[in-house]
Amino acid sequence: MCKLIYSMTVSLDGYISGPDGEFDWSAPDEERHRFHSDQVRELGGHLLGRRLYEVMSYWETAEERNPAAPQYALEFARIWKDLPKIVYSKTLRRVAGKTRLSSEDPVAEVPRLKEQPGEPLGVGGATLAATLMRHDLIDEYRLFVSPVVLGGGKRFFTGLEQSIELALLETRTFGTGVVYLRYERR
Repeated sequence: MCKLIYSMTVSLDGYISGPDGEFDWSAPDEERHRFHSDQVRELGGHLLGRRLYEVMSYWETAEERNPAAPQYALEFARIWKDLPKIVYSKTLRRVAGKTRLSSEDPVAEVPRLKEQPGEPLGVGGATLAATLMRHDLIDEYRLFVSPVVLGGGKRFFTGLEQSIELALLETRTFGTGVVYLRYERR
């Protein structure tokens, strides 16, 4: 059985994007990019909502479009491009690369995916993650807390009907002041 990991960069006040959807404040530097590459390399797949898929689709062709990019960015592009992905959307008609489009209810499909042996699965996107949180399907939470206060936007934790008990597994502080917090559900 594999575990499901929700990982995103979050502002100090708990938002993954600002009031107008902006997320430029969360761009990783080289140190964090390499850390993300190591984490993504350990995944067996990634589940995404439509909005995050559209943002991350950049990495599907980043190496071809910008071969002069820093080596650490090109490395992440190769890792991401090779990773199997599932996008949950009722509006998208097409996806690219090693990506499967699913219109199935993630609450029905994700437990079946988790029953399979293999590496952990990542999940990204607040709306999809909130749905999975409400059904106790997320096993681990990884937050990259950025030293910025946004005052509004899309929350990392949203729509919870009950509390989630967590146990701290790991912390790390990056040179930029971003703090990594890794928790598992008790």
